This record gives sequence, structure tokens and C-alpha cells, in this order.
Amino acid sequence: QVQLVESGGGLVQPGGSLRLSCAASGAIFPIYTMGWYRQAPGKQRELVATITRGGGTNYADSVKGRFTISRDNAKNTVNLQMNSLNSEDTAVYYCYARGANARDYWGQGTQVTVSA
Repeated sequence: QVQLVESGGGLVQPGGSLRLSCAASGAIFPIYTMGWYRQAPGKQRELVATITRGGGTNYADSVKGRFTISRDNAKNTVNLQMNSLNSEDTAVYYCYARGANARDYWGQGTQVTVSA
């Protein structure tokens, strides 16, 4: 069973930065896509950014130019560097992974709050 553990959330002022990290453990097969989704109160979960095993990236329009996703295939980790944060980035951020077994895995979520 694959487990995803996130870290790095917290409270930050508008214009500030945070770095989220996620480590996958328990996989006995390659993990293809990793990424981050977020869910704000009263809203549906939405894609933030994903990265393939080969390094291909996809970003939500709302975070392009501010967020950067990266991964380490050997360690099965994915990071999200978030800069120029604003109040609309406040949400619970979930780590995501899709394995070679075609199953999706989710972390427990980490809270990011942007507030003065």
C-alpha cells in the first residue's frame, strides 16, 4: 500500500513563500505522475500542479509563474515551491500520486493559510 506524507504547510503573510514536500512510501512499482491538488472551504478540489516521471509539468493557470513543482524519482518525493502567495491560495493541499498499477493515491492534506 502506497502512503503519501505531506509537510510544510502553515500560516504565511500575503506575498510570502512556502515549500510543501511529499514523500511516497510502500510502492513496489514505479510512480508515474505526482502532484498537488487543493481544496478551499466550500469549493471543489482542484489541480494545482503535476509532474510526470520524465519531468513534464502542468500548472493551474492561477499559479503559473508563482509555483514550481519538482520531484526526485529515486526518493519518490515531490515538492511545491509557492511564491507570491495571496489569500486565494488558502486551502488544504493534497499530495497525489498515480502508480504503474493505474491506481491513484492521496495524502492526508496540509493546511496553507495566507493571511495578514
